Amino acid sequence: MQISLFKAFRSLNYRLFFSGQSLSLIGTWMQRTAVYWLIYMHTHSPFMLGLAVFAAQFPSFLFSPVGGVASDRYHRHRLLLLTQIASMVQAVLLMVVVLFTKYSIAEIYILSTLLGIINAFDVPARQSLIHELVDHKEDLPNAIALNSTMVNLAWIIGPAISGIVLESWGAGICFLINAGSFVAVIVSLLLMRLPAFVPRPHRKKALHEFKEGWRYLKRTPSIGLLILLLACVSLLVLPFSALLPVYAKVIFKGNASTYGYLNSFIGLGAIGGAIMLATLKAGVDLRKVLFIFLMIFGAGLILFSHMSYFPLALVFATLLGLGLMSQTTVSNTIIQTSVSGEMRGRVMSYFAMAFFGMQPMGGLLIGTVSQHLGAPNTLLLEGLAAVLIALVFLPFLRKDPLKEKDKIVLLELEDPAAESTL
Repeated sequence: MQISLFKAFRSLNYRLFFSGQSLSLIGTWMQRTAVYWLIYMHTHSPFMLGLAVFAAQFPSFLFSPVGGVASDRYHRHRLLLLTQIASMVQAVLLMVVVLFTKYSIAEIYILSTLLGIINAFDVPARQSLIHELVDHKEDLPNAIALNSTMVNLAWIIGPAISGIVLESWGAGICFLINAGSFVAVIVSLLLMRLPAFVPRPHRKKALHEFKEGWRYLKRTPSIGLLILLLACVSLLVLPFSALLPVYAKVIFKGNASTYGYLNSFIGLGAIGGAIMLATLKAGVDLRKVLFIFLMIFGAGLILFSHMSYFPLALVFATLLGLGLMSQTTVSNTIIQTSVSGEMRGRVMSYFAMAFFGMQPMGGLLIGTVSQHLGAPNTLLLEGLAAVLIALVFLPFLRKDPLKEKDKIVLLELEDPAAESTL
């Protein structure tokens, strides 16, 4: 059990990455929790919460193509180091604005937008770099699953601490702690020992390279349809988190700590799912696993949506968290283990566009709908949407990926000219 669960730790660079990111992500979740709570306390508007999601993530949608090309063209390790430093600066600016100025919500939105731009470069570089940090490539699925465990463990700890800090000292201290947490990941990146970077000649323009990534997805439906599924979930289901402050304050008559507990129990379910994935045996059909987790996600949202008894709501929050984590982890694992190396950065930029790009538009949609239907009915619709998406994509998820791969190889043999464009 121990060997299968932590086998990616055989690689020193991955151990450094995991330890540094673990501390930093706790701070990231503290900041995210504090930002949403701060906005809701100032506006008491679900729509403004949706707008906050839009401000933080839509820039990632716009700039992810550039970030993906940059990840394939330049030194990913150095690019990640720069994005982590920039994220630390953004957290410091948030702290200064909240603690030392008579700020307005507009300034919080502007700084959230800045972080979205940074993430457009950070996500493709970070996701692509994992492949280079693992010495034994058969450990890559385990490394990705452990990554998800790390994210979800931070999801448990960060909001819980944030709730306490918000009640005692305010949002500014949450931002200060997040800024300090980036020191851990920056140090871990500096301690890594990677092979010397050998720049590849780039005779094509960046836009052309990005179009090559699009053609690659069209010719590889096992990856392209998976990203489309993630986009649908990100648009219609994942923005549920923007309504959690409404549940904490209005439905459960609570405070910032209540909001922190909701996030933490969702994270508890998510880490349980991540551990399940990390211990799966080799050869398991991950696309079927994705279908099962998506159905669990939808069921969890449906059960949680109209629950007013807080202890039982936490049980359903754990259930939806169990289903939630599969969206990125399983999709990421399938993509990372099947995409060609020269396309990895560009494909991960499409992955980031699907994940980050659809959520802000979904946030605006969910915020608007909840203004008219209320938060419980909106979450119920999101749960039903998750179930419907799972059923619509079921024929694709039931296909044999090995047979599909053979078809792609035959297509390339029949049209060798097409391969030359890649």
